[in-house]
Amino acid sequence: MDEQQWLASRFEEHRPRLRAVAYRMLGSLTEADDAVQDAWERVSRAGAGEVQNLSGWLTTIVARICLNTLRSRNARREEFIEALVPDPIVTADGEASPEDEALMADSVGLASPPGGARYSVPGRAPGLRASRHVRSALR
Repeated sequence: MDEQQWLASRFEEHRPRLRAVAYRMLGSLTEADDAVQDAWERVSRAGAGEVQNLSGWLTTIVARICLNTLRSRNARREEFIEALVPDPIVTADGEASPEDEALMADSVGLASPPGGARYSVPGRAPGLRASRHVRSALR
């Protein structure tokens, strides 16, 4: 197995956690999936030959991509017309047991939009909010 195949298999192992981090930060499954895919493109170009903590490195990349997305939202002054309700996480029948669903709910929680009271402290910079999410994901 060459380095690119090894990296792809390791990335796929971390994909659910990376998607959960992106979802918590962005509040949208489509944006979270885009962030994770963008992270894969960056990782596959850069390689991970000298990385000692692959999990932390991947989480950092996803968090930075999410921060860029949040800054882009602010720069464009995007506002939602209706109240933002996070996308539900849908799984196929028989794919996850109730225990798995409970564990996922505890680990991911209900995402709120950036600036919401549940996961971020109002008035905090996006970088501080991101560090909080990264820290909680690595615990």
